[in-house]
Amino acid sequence: MLKKITFLLLALLLWLPGLQNPACARALTKVTFIPLWVPQAQFAGYYVALETDIYKEYGLDVEIISGGPQRSSADYLKNRKADFASLWLVSGIDLCNQGIEVVNLAQIVQRSALMLVAKKSSGILKPQDMNDHKVGLWGPPFATQPKIFFQQQKIKVVPLQQSYSINLFLRDGVAVASAMWYNEYHSILNAGINPDELTTFFYADYNLNFPEDGIYVLKKTWQQHPDLCRAFVNASVKGWRKAFAEPELALDITMRNLKNEHIISNRVHQKWMLERMHDIILPHNQNQNKSQQPQSIGILKQKDFQRVVESLKQVNLIKDTPSFKNFHQPLAGD
Repeated sequence: MLKKITFLLLALLLWLPGLQNPACARALTKVTFIPLWVPQAQFAGYYVALETDIYKEYGLDVEIISGGPQRSSADYLKNRKADFASLWLVSGIDLCNQGIEVVNLAQIVQRSALMLVAKKSSGILKPQDMNDHKVGLWGPPFATQPKIFFQQQKIKVVPLQQSYSINLFLRDGVAVASAMWYNEYHSILNAGINPDELTTFFYADYNLNFPEDGIYVLKKTWQQHPDLCRAFVNASVKGWRKAFAEPELALDITMRNLKNEHIISNRVHQKWMLERMHDIILPHNQNQNKSQQPQSIGILKQKDFQRVVESLKQVNLIKDTPSFKNFHQPLAGD
């Protein structure tokens, strides 16, 4: 009799955790996600969701594939090497223009962080001062805004292919460099140049606010597995909120993943990056009262979508575009 009671108690103990955590009571669904680049604070929300078991809470066994120059997130998505991918809005629209049907499940970044930087000592204080100067530019998806910007400002520059290093700019190999606010701009400051010695041109300030990182899937994936898509988006958004609420935890996780990939960085730079990600994911709203509900994460505004579509058509980069209703499926329920 004692043995029977002991057995029943053991069975009860094994059964209870499944009641407390529904994800434990069912098999986790394996999915893959590829960010745009290698591990860094730009993607802290996803790594936090992974390493604090938020994805598991939503029934997901997520593998994050490291992105980077050798792994295009757009190629991985369209070739079905990844279920979910981080893409810029211009890239998502371009894929649709190519006939590859993708769906934007969540527009994580709301404000473009892409910018041009010049030293004031070069005499460049306004856009027209760039005329005939060497300007460092990246390839797609970074090339679209500069092309439109130069046309709008009626300036001609000498474009040079820019690597992912700021050395050419520091050595005056170019008068103007491309930069991400959360990354290269901070590297320039760390090189010993003060902010008041620089002229900055944020594309977002010139009616070229092209929202960047969003979560994408193939349309078929969305149609066949809407609940799976919803779970991934909501878990990712929860990961971002946790990263912003617990920045030291987010930085610990980021630095660990950088180390695992043998990538050299430092905590100060990653801290700057995380803070800037907060600024562009949750842009400051001066009209928002602190007592109001926190801003949503993941909504693509139709006016932003239309701005990008019209700009791409203006420079003949696309011909066909999906309807906004078909392109964006707002799943974030935070």
